[in-house]
Amino acid sequence: MGSPLDSYISLLCVIMILLPSLCYSQDSYVSSRATYYGSPDSFGTPTGACGYKEYGSTINGGEVTGVSKLFKNGTGCGACYLVRCKYSQHCSEEGTKVVVTDHGEGDNTDFILSARAYSKLALQGQAEILFSYGVVDIEYKRISCQYPGYSLVFKVHEHSKFPNYLALIPIYQAGVSEITAVELWQEDCKEWRGMRRAFGAVWDMPNPPEGAINLRFQVSGSNWIQLKSLIPSEWKAGATYNTAIQLD
Repeated sequence: MGSPLDSYISLLCVIMILLPSLCYSQDSYVSSRATYYGSPDSFGTPTGACGYKEYGSTINGGEVTGVSKLFKNGTGCGACYLVRCKYSQHCSEEGTKVVVTDHGEGDNTDFILSARAYSKLALQGQAEILFSYGVVDIEYKRISCQYPGYSLVFKVHEHSKFPNYLALIPIYQAGVSEITAVELWQEDCKEWRGMRRAFGAVWDMPNPPEGAINLRFQVSGSNWIQLKSLIPSEWKAGATYNTAIQLD
């Protein structure tokens, strides 16, 4: 029968053997397929299911994507991915970095890229060949979103109607975290009221609190982040309010 020290050494050896593979799995690629959609300017579409409007068509230089299962009922909106195609004679090793702004399904594809993003998959001078394929084999992985010079912003969605209906959408959400809940403080009841995920990245509430609004949100199951008087008492549809927070 081995001693406790022998057992400890054996366990340590197993951990040391598994550690490289565990680290690699967190950064490994997933195989899939991708296609593209056309638009007059090759940017994204302002009618995407995430609700981003014009932001969703031009963010990241228009290198955006619709996704199928990665949409996750809207939780996947705003996520960033590195996508590379697999045809060595036509495809660039760098691939394209895209932001999820829409939901869409193609021919067994996980990604429906804007034309700008799809062209970035190719080596110089090879883009037309990839476009002629229509669908390409790809590999992808989740990456951190980066928006240098921008903090997380809450925008009052254009569907909002002061003072009876408030819809908010977070933009410039950096890092790899997901906003999983948003609440507003109801002063007269002394309680937090949860907003509903209306669709995509849009959170809404009928009859929102009067006066300047305290807001808090939860990121991927972590602690709540509270913002005092973020939304002014006389808010307007289309207005943006900077949190001065940059998520990692």
